[in-house]
This record gives sequence, C-alpha cells and structure tokens, in this order.
Amino acid sequence: MTETTADYVATVVDPKAHADPARLYGAYAWLRQHDPLARAELPGFDPFHVVTRHADILEISKDNVAFPYGTYPSTLAPHQAVENGRAARAAGRPLLYTLVQMDEPDHMKYRALTQGWFMPQNLRKLEARVRELAREAVARMESRGGECDFVSEVALHFPLRVIMEILGVPREDEPRMLQLTQELFGATDPDLRRRPADESVEAQQLAIQAVLADFFNYFNALTESRRARPLDDVASVIANATVDGARISAFDAVSYYVIIATAGHDTTSSSTAGALWALAERPGEFAKLKQNPALIPGLVDESIRWTTPVRHFMRSAAADTTVGGRPVAKDDSFMLCYPSGNRDETVFEHPLEFRVDRSPNRHLSFGYGAHLCLGQHLAKMEMRILWEELIPRLKSVELAGAAQLSEANFVNGPKKLPIRYEFA
Repeated sequence: MTETTADYVATVVDPKAHADPARLYGAYAWLRQHDPLARAELPGFDPFHVVTRHADILEISKDNVAFPYGTYPSTLAPHQAVENGRAARAAGRPLLYTLVQMDEPDHMKYRALTQGWFMPQNLRKLEARVRELAREAVARMESRGGECDFVSEVALHFPLRVIMEILGVPREDEPRMLQLTQELFGATDPDLRRRPADESVEAQQLAIQAVLADFFNYFNALTESRRARPLDDVASVIANATVDGARISAFDAVSYYVIIATAGHDTTSSSTAGALWALAERPGEFAKLKQNPALIPGLVDESIRWTTPVRHFMRSAAADTTVGGRPVAKDDSFMLCYPSGNRDETVFEHPLEFRVDRSPNRHLSFGYGAHLCLGQHLAKMEMRILWEELIPRLKSVELAGAAQLSEANFVNGPKKLPIRYEFA
C-alpha cells in the first residue's frame, strides 16, 4: 500500500474526518480515482478493503451469498473488539443480533415479521397522525421566536415521536431512548458518547456494552408486558413473533427492538437537519421549493444522498472472487463507503452540489439488495410531510452560528444547527 493511499484510508476511518466534509470528501475522491478497492492496513485493525465507487458498492450489496456479513462485525471495529465479538458469539453470548447482522436464512425470516408495518399501503393509514406530529414540530419551531437549534428543537424529536408511537414506547420514555441512541451511534463523539473510564479500546467497548445493557433492561420489560397484554403496535408483533414454529427468544426480541428504536429515528433526524442546513446556505434552492412545492420529494431524496447518515457497513467474501474485475480472497472484509458512492462523479452530475430537483438520484443511502433499509418508506414519508408543513410557512432561513457534524464513522449527522428564520 503506497503512503498516499495509507493517508487517505486513515482519513476515511477517522471519526473526526466525518465532521470535516472537505477533508473527508477529498479523501473519497482520491480513492475513487486512484485506488477504489484500497487495502487498508491500519494499526489496531485487521486488514480490509475500502470500497469507494458506486458500482462496486452496488455489486457487493446485491449479492448477499457471495458477500455475506460473515464473521466480521457489521461495522468497522478494532482487532481486539472483533476477537471479543467472535469469542462472545462462539460462547452463545453475542452483544446483539439484529437484521443488520443476519445472513440467510435468518434475515428474511426475521425481516418478514415486521415488514408489513413499514410498507407504503400500511403507512398510508399513519399519514394523518404523522402530519399532526409534523404540525406540532412546526408550531414548536414557530414559538421559538425566530431562532433555534434546529437539531435539538425539531429534527431530533419529530421522527423520534413517530417511531416510538409505532413501536409502542410511551412519550415519557422518549428522552431515555434518545440519549441511549446518541450514546450508541455517537460512541466516538466527545459530546454524545457515554464517557468511558479511559480512551482505551477496552474501555470504549465496555461503555457501548453498558449502553446496550440499558436498552436490554428496558426492552425486556416491554417484551414481558406485550406478551401478557398485546396491543396494536410493533412491540407486540415482535414480542409474540414465531420463527420456524417457535417463539423468538427474549434476546432476539430485544435485538429487534434496538434496531427499530435507534435506526428508526436517528438517520431520519440527520437527513432532516442536513436538508435545512443545505437550504440555509443555498437561498436559490430554498426559492425553488417556495415556487414549486412539488419538488419536496426531490428535496427528501437529495437530503438523504447529501447527508448519508449511515456511513458504512462491512461485508466479507464467502470465497475467492472479484469486485469490479479485481480479484479478492475468501474472508476478505470490505468497508462499503456510502457517502463516497453518493458523490461518485460517474453516477451523479455535479455531485458536490445540493440540488432539490436532482433527477435521477440513484443514491445508496438505504443500502441495496436483501438488506435494503426496512424503514425507507417511513423515513421518506416523515420528511415529505414535515417539509409540506414547514416550507409554505417559512419565509426565510439562514445559519445563526456554526453548525457541527458528529465525529462518527458509522452513523453521522448534524449535532448542532443554529438557524435564524422568519415565518410567513
């Protein structure tokens, strides 16, 4: 591996770089052009490939047989964490077992348990309630007198309320769910993480385990409640679900809750905040929406491409094969860099521009293939409805201070967005 490649690979892995778009996207662009399947050999990590081209990410994502999740964690992890995870799985004590970590045949069996809840025909029944919650969010923003932190005042709470109602978590428990989600996904961010005893890998892993333990304690109680008295919510579906004729274990149920309760709102919050950040800096794009509200669905897709909250997932090769015509070996691991694929010059015209009318928009933010995001239709519906309620009311918007992204290379998004605005 050349020294230059090593520098750019280190940048892609560095959580701090994900809070510095110019640095990060410069590294992605260099790798796409010069070493799109770069082999990373970083201190403390097992070797892996950094996949930066849209076509290669798509090729791997589409073939879950040739590129399963395998025995490597679903996200990039230091060598010691990988070994600890393998030992825990071998002993029958994995930290978590969600749809993200599942290969076939488990993946489709478990995905089918709740998939109906998140399909467009069912979501249409929820649209009126989602609109009520969007109007509450707009009213809260209006009450702030023309200035607010859009992340903490609006973007975090609207999708959180939606998914918690669907899941069956009471409103009074939402702050707890939000904090645990931020501690899990922001484990490398100094403002969001649960503070470890020290900065060692072991201490950081223990902090994450403590967060998961809190999730498990909460959702174990929810499982018991819904098994005793089922309601019309996703928690009841999961608690009483059966796979291959047997009720799923409490561990599998809680793992299922965790992925819905975290990914079900955090990524939508990030895309929502990313959209308003982009509009606040681009009055011309904001004017397009004011003049033509029919562009709102385009705004939704462009904000998902632009922000790309899920930065990567890992895959492994089941056998010797090729990627983009280049040979790879059995058990090689691959870091699928979705933000890079979403700015690939061969797929997107002027990819470093934010365009509410971008079409087509073949972004990779929801993944692809069998692991296509379960909640993609819900996320798009939530954002569309919020913008339908907010854009017509909003006369102007601009930044009122320095916006900040989280320091995280797995799930990333705006953590501060001070704005100044007028309502019409």
